[in-house]
Amino acid sequence: MLSEVIKGIVGHQPDMEVIGEVINPIDLLSAVREMPVDVVIITPLNAVGDPRICSHLLNENPCLKVVTLSAKGEVAYIFQAGAPRIRFDDPSGQVILGAIRENHPAH
Repeated sequence: MLSEVIKGIVGHQPDMEVIGEVINPIDLLSAVREMPVDVVIITPLNAVGDPRICSHLLNENPCLKVVTLSAKGEVAYIFQAGAPRIRFDDPSGQVILGAIRENHPAH
């Protein structure tokens, strides 16, 4: 349900487009290789710590922004190459949109 909410929020933005949804992490890596994307949202996230998929995605796509959401939607993280991860507690749809739109340049 959380992924549907996020997909709905992003899909209603005039300057954003949801271009796909995948379940398998291997499919995600392949999809990002095949189509130009600026942001990947991973939800629900059950991992503890930084998910390895983020490292793989950012190593191959240093300009990519990865947003991860916990399974219950109580925490979100933003990952970007060369920058520390950013944590958002109790993220709302507006917080997620703001994080996607925010430009945190790599250090």
